Order: sequence, then C-alpha cells, then structure tokens
Amino acid sequence: MAQVLIRNVPDAIIEAHRARAKQHGRSLEQELRSVIENAAPYAPQERLAVAERFQSLTPPGRRSDPVSLIREDRDR
Repeated sequence: MAQVLIRNVPDAIIEAHRARAKQHGRSLEQELRSVIENAAPYAPQERLAVAERFQSLTPPGRRSDPVSLIREDRDR
C-alpha cells in the first residue's frame, strides 16, 4: 500500500479528527484512512446504484428513470 504525508495541517483540524477518532474507538490514522476512503469518487456503476437506491425510496407515482436523468444532466 502507498503512504501519504500531508504537511501544514492546522492543529485545530487534527484535534477535531483526533476527537472524532476517539468517539469511534479508533486511532487517528484509522480515522483519517476512513475519511479518505469515504471521499473517493464513485464509479459510474456505483452512481447508478445510488440513484436507483434513492429512487426506490420515492413513491411509485413520482419515480423517474435514473439512467435518463443522468443522461439528461450530462447532455446539458
């Protein structure tokens, strides 16, 4: 696995992540790794799955096709 060094991070930011790590019962390194992993961009299939998941939460009479919505947005 790769390693990353990030310089000049304000102390207040580090302390906020350290406090959050403590709340989650993990180390600062584990907390920051989680933040980075969760911030990774979605692949096209993942975006479609998210759209379909949200669509499933919409009442049947108000649903739209997620593929057509994505294409419409892309073509603008």
